[in-house]
Amino acid sequence: MSAPLRPRPAAPARAAAPSGGATLSFPRVLTVGVLGAGRVGAVLGAALAAAGHRVVAASGVSGATKARIALLLPDAANRSATSVAHAATDLLLVAVPDDELAAVVAGLAETGALHPGQVVAHTSGAHGLGVLAPAAAVGARPLALHPAMTFTGTPDDLGRLAGISYGVTAPAELRPLAARLVADLGGVPEWVGEADRPLYHAALAHGANHLVTLVNEAADRLRDAGVGQPEKVLAPLLRAALENALSLGDDALTGPVSRGDAGTVRRHLERLASTAPDSVAAYLALARRTADRAIASGRLRPADAAPLLDVLGGTRREVRHA
Repeated sequence: MSAPLRPRPAAPARAAAPSGGATLSFPRVLTVGVLGAGRVGAVLGAALAAAGHRVVAASGVSGATKARIALLLPDAANRSATSVAHAATDLLLVAVPDDELAAVVAGLAETGALHPGQVVAHTSGAHGLGVLAPAAAVGARPLALHPAMTFTGTPDDLGRLAGISYGVTAPAELRPLAARLVADLGGVPEWVGEADRPLYHAALAHGANHLVTLVNEAADRLRDAGVGQPEKVLAPLLRAALENALSLGDDALTGPVSRGDAGTVRRHLERLASTAPDSVAAYLALARRTADRAIASGRLRPADAAPLLDVLGGTRREVRHA
């Protein structure tokens, strides 16, 4: 396990406001509190501390969270949520589950734990600034700051932060500070509009979360086929497919669907139906979407696709009426 990052100088003392916007002044070293020192909050707090900011308080009640605070945020006092909010005079980083975020922010605002001028930043990908309306109503400054990365909550994560993207939604006057914070974290800002937050998050969940499901489905089917080490078989294939997809887009498509091999796909579906029927619907959905993209990109001619689409459509009807 790698060691936490060594502190490095914080960003310049003041962030310039966008052209035509109000000038906001922020101290060179921010006093920060982390509300929800889970896998994400504790790691981002540690990265901010490494950048020279003062992370003075964090909240955590479970044994795992307390251990994370002790390991990653040794200079932060473990306090209640209200106390953390009071202590975070410059920046309150709220890293709680998506469905809890609204209630947490509203509760802090109602109890007077937030104050004017304080930046309240959440790390949710699904939410934008709307969920922070109670904080804004009492004069706090709202910021959505989502790291596009999966976290383990260990010091190893610190080494993975360099170069990652952050989905940022911010009022115009807060953009310079947001850019500075992302730079302090070693990342790159991607400015996401308020209305686009659900689509932004759906894209990330579709790509990352469903990828895990897809890989594990493939590994399970290899086990069903008698393969003793499916991970060893899949690793080079999937790594190459991912790299090719990221660099080549739809030109990376290979396999029976992109070639229009209807017979091969039919045999896949027949065997899946008898061995792992729960996998049929997912295979069908992905095969049909793959066919659509192969046709649209010109890799599969519509005439060659017709028999394949008949197989996919017929099997889909059989599944629907089973």
